[in-house]
Amino acid sequence: MTKKSAQKGDVKSAEPVTPTVKCEPNYSFGEDHPYYELMNQVIDPEVGVGIADMGLIYNLEVEKGVAKVTMTLTSMGCPMGPELTTDIDGILRLEDDIKDVEIEVVWDPPWSPDKMKPEIRDMLFGI
Repeated sequence: MTKKSAQKGDVKSAEPVTPTVKCEPNYSFGEDHPYYELMNQVIDPEVGVGIADMGLIYNLEVEKGVAKVTMTLTSMGCPMGPELTTDIDGILRLEDDIKDVEIEVVWDPPWSPDKMKPEIRDMLFGI
């Protein structure tokens, strides 16, 4: 058996791979969610609207008695953040099937008025 030695140009340099698909989180909280109305009982005190209608809740899953909430705020500097998360924790713990609550505040995707329920957005902004 003879060895073949590599010659210059035999090996092509690897091209950098650029991802073509941006992976978006699978947020699925909408009006058909079983906890939508409950979350809407938590009112954003700055605008007087439920946080579900505001589009602040991105996801809510309950598994083995633990409610896992993924949410955002209208801005990173929102002074109502601690109050809202405390209210969410409190209202969820009133449910018989929920024993613990985990809340994650995310900034991606950022909140914008297009996340609001259209009727509420129209009422607030006249769009």
